[in-house]
Amino acid sequence: MKVRRSIMSMLFILLIMTSCTTKKDDTPVPEKQTKKTEFDTYCNPVDIDYSYMSHYAYRGVSYRSGADPAVINYKGKFYMFVTRSHGYWVSDDMSHWKFIKPQSWYFNGSNAPAAAVLNDEIIVLGDPSGHGAVIKTNNPELGDWQTTYSVIPISIQDPDLFVDDNGKVYLYEESSNLYPLRAVELDPNNHFVPKEEQKDLFKLHPDQHGWERFGQDHKSDIDPYLEGPWMSKHNGKYYLEYSAPGTQWNVYADGVYTSDSPLGPFEYAPYNPISYKPGGFLTGAGHGSTVKDNQGHYWHFASMPISVNYKFERRIGMFPAGFEDDQMYVNTAYGDYPHYLPHVELEDNKNRFTGWMLLTYKKPATSNSTISGVERKVVDESDTGFMLEQEEPNYSAAMVTDENIRTYWVAENSSDSLYLQVDLEKEMTVNAVQLNFQDFNSNIFGRPDTLKYQFTIDYSTDGKNWSTMFDYSKNERDQPHAYIELEEPVEARYVRYNNLHIPHKYLAISDFRVFGKGHEAVPATPANFKANRQEDRRNANLTWEPSDSAIGYVVYWGIRKDRLNNSVMIYEKNAYELRALNTNQKYYYQVEAFSENGTSEKSPILETE
Repeated sequence: MKVRRSIMSMLFILLIMTSCTTKKDDTPVPEKQTKKTEFDTYCNPVDIDYSYMSHYAYRGVSYRSGADPAVINYKGKFYMFVTRSHGYWVSDDMSHWKFIKPQSWYFNGSNAPAAAVLNDEIIVLGDPSGHGAVIKTNNPELGDWQTTYSVIPISIQDPDLFVDDNGKVYLYEESSNLYPLRAVELDPNNHFVPKEEQKDLFKLHPDQHGWERFGQDHKSDIDPYLEGPWMSKHNGKYYLEYSAPGTQWNVYADGVYTSDSPLGPFEYAPYNPISYKPGGFLTGAGHGSTVKDNQGHYWHFASMPISVNYKFERRIGMFPAGFEDDQMYVNTAYGDYPHYLPHVELEDNKNRFTGWMLLTYKKPATSNSTISGVERKVVDESDTGFMLEQEEPNYSAAMVTDENIRTYWVAENSSDSLYLQVDLEKEMTVNAVQLNFQDFNSNIFGRPDTLKYQFTIDYSTDGKNWSTMFDYSKNERDQPHAYIELEEPVEARYVRYNNLHIPHKYLAISDFRVFGKGHEAVPATPANFKANRQEDRRNANLTWEPSDSAIGYVVYWGIRKDRLNNSVMIYEKNAYELRALNTNQKYYYQVEAFSENGTSEKSPILETE
C-alpha cells in the first residue's frame, strides 16, 4: 500500500512538473516579437550593404551608391554586379544578398559591368577605363577571375554581353548624348576579340519620344543620354533594352527596341518606356537588367537616384517583369511599397504588391535630438544643370514621414539614448517597417567589414505601455535600408525607433516607413477624370476631383486598354502633366486613389488619339 501511494505521489509530482514545463514553453511572450529571418516580402530600395564611393574622398564627401545592376541566374543562384562596388552580391532567393569579396577583381571596382553565362562560366566586362579584356570564372563565390588577355580594341562605355542560344557572343555598348548605341559580335574562341567592325543601331529621338527628354520631369533642353543596354530574348525575338535620359533624374527609365536578329535591324517598341517610375518615395528605374527566376518568372533590376551627397548617389530597385505576347513590361506601380518575393506563388506574377499600405505619410514625428549649426558636406554641382536642386536644409523629425528620400532627420550625435517616434494617429495593423539611414557627413570610403546597424523598434496603442516589435540589438549586418517583416502583424498607434549603434558620427534617417492597413473605408474612386493631349503630343494633362480620405493617386497609361503598364504615384495633388508619350501613338488612361486603408476602384478608362 505504501509503495502504491509512493508511486502515485511520484507520478503526480511528475505530472505537475511536466505541466509547468509545457506551460512555460508554450506561453507566448506578448511584449516581444520573434525575430523573423525568412521573409516573404521585400521593399525597394533593395536592402544590401551598398559600397561607399571614393570619387570625392579628397573633398571629404562620403556616400554610398549602387547602380547599373547586371543580374544573372547562374546555376540557380543570382549574381548581381554593380558599378564600383569592389565585388558583387549573390542570393538564393532575391531576399538575402551576400557580398562577395573576390579573390581577384578590378582595383577600382567595375564600371557599369556586363555579365553573362557562357559554357558553364560567368563572363564579365567592366574595366573602368573603358579598355579591357573579358574576364571569367566558374567559381564566382571564390572569385578567382581569369583574364582572356586580349583587350577589346574599342572604347567601351556601359557594356552588355549577350550569349545567344547558339553560343554566339555579342557586345552592346554606349553612354553618350552624342553617339548611337552600337553592337558587335565577339569571338569567344579567340580572346573575345571583335569579329567585325561595330555596327550603329539607333539613337535617341526626344522630339518624338517624350520620355527620352532630359532633366527632372523631362523639362531640360540639354541633349539626353543614351545608356545601359541589356539584351533579353523571348520566344525567338530579341529585346534590346536601353536607358534614357540621365541617371540622376526622377524620370530615368528603360525602353526597348525589338528585332528578329541580335544585330538588327531594330524597331522602336510603341509601348515605351518599359521601366518608368517618376513618382513616389524612390524614383527612377533606368539602366537595368532583366533576369528569369527559378520559378520561371522575370524580374527587372534598375538604378534609382537619391542625388543628395552627389548627383550619382543611387540605389537598386527590383520589379516584377515579363512579356504579354510580344510586349515587354516592368510593373513599377506601388514599386516602393512591400512586394512578394519570387518564392511566393501567385496567380499573376505581374501584380506582386502585398496591399500593405504606407501608414506614416505626414504623420507627427518626434525625437529627443535635432542637429543645428553643422554644415552639410556635399558635392554640389547644381550650377552645371546636372544635379537636382538641393532642398533647403531642414533636419527636423518631420522629415522622416514626408515620403521624400532626399530629406532627412539628423540628430546631434549617434548615442544609444536617441529615439525617434511616429504617431499613426489611429490604431492600425502593422506588417512591416523600413528604416532608411542617410550618410550625413559620413567619413567612410570603400567597404569596411565592421559596419552594422543596431536598434530596437517598440510599439504601443496608447503611448504609455510599450512592447518590442523587434530587437536588432545584436544585429551584425550592414543595412542602410533595413526592411523588416513581422512574424505576425501587430496592432499599434505609436511606433518608436531606439538607437543603439550606427557606423556614423550623426544619426540621420531619411524616412521611417511603417506598412500595413488602417481599419477604415478605402477612398472613393476619383470622379471627373479627364485626359487632354497637348499640342505638343509628347504631353498630356490629366486631372480629377480629389477623393475624400485619399493621401495620393496612381495614374496608369498604355497603348491598349488591357495593358496600362506604365504608372506614376502622386501624393495629394489631383493633377498630373504626363510628359512621357510617343507622338504617333494613341493612349489609354486610368486613375485610382489610395490611403492607409487601401486602394479605390479604378476610374473608367479614357483615351486620347
